[in-house]
Amino acid sequence: MCEEKKQVIFILGATGTGKSDIAIKLAKRFNGEIISADSVQIFKEFNIGSAKITEREMNGIKHYGLDIISPNEEFSVYDYVEYTKEKIEEITQKGKIPIIVGGTGLYIKSLIEGYNFGGTEKHDDFREQLEKDIKEYGLEKVYNRLLKLDYNLAKSIDKHNPVRVIRALEIATFGSQKTKQSDCEYDFKQLVITLERPLLYQKINKRVDLMIKQGLVEEVKNLYMKYGDNVQPMKAIGYKEVLPYLKGDISFDEMVELIKQHTRNYAKRQMTFLRKLNETIIIDNSDKNLALEKASMEIKKWIKK
Repeated sequence: MCEEKKQVIFILGATGTGKSDIAIKLAKRFNGEIISADSVQIFKEFNIGSAKITEREMNGIKHYGLDIISPNEEFSVYDYVEYTKEKIEEITQKGKIPIIVGGTGLYIKSLIEGYNFGGTEKHDDFREQLEKDIKEYGLEKVYNRLLKLDYNLAKSIDKHNPVRVIRALEIATFGSQKTKQSDCEYDFKQLVITLERPLLYQKINKRVDLMIKQGLVEEVKNLYMKYGDNVQPMKAIGYKEVLPYLKGDISFDEMVELIKQHTRNYAKRQMTFLRKLNETIIIDNSDKNLALEKASMEIKKWIKK
């Protein structure tokens, strides 16, 4: 490890694997603070459907990257990287270890591999043309264009989300240069939290049922009345499925099953992406105590190296 490099821990995993719980316990053991890597939880008011962590669940650990912008504002991957770099500096200045927790592939990839976004330059004409192409030819055809340009990038995003597809195409077209991790300004320790698929899917299904009980439909109804259905977070899983129910196009049971199905599919994509990352430690979370001890052991060895 180069002495000047800041040490940053990544606790990664698909939705429902229990990564947040492990991250909080590790933060307590190793004097850390947490930065979320979730592309929906950054938005204010989008709470139940994003499974946003509550203050009680934080257990006294400072969290960043939650509720930082309004739903009608845009927030790009470039914005996320700049924000996170600022918070890493802020946390390390306090003598603490930054712990990045999440499963949004493009956020993680951009931090670890050091995407060059070409500065703050926007490509409005390019975006507008892609929006027209989506309307005329369909999202799948535009997504296939991304697959040809950058297969790994395409597989790390939600292909059903036009905002993500457009942004990824912009990166693939204008700014996909990467640096090796060895050239990066940070020394990363990457832990990937996993669960056997049947157990993970069971947890996801129960989680969706809990969201419904907590008032997900009412949350989406209020947000729809306030912001409409064209804001970025309304296209996320857990929100986009409720809208057709509110409009009378599908039944309640169909809505619930769609949320479960889309979440399971997304979790599968997340794990496929995470397993392809270099230099990761895979930790099975079937036994929470064993998983925590293994994670602690790996971090201790890394800090002392």
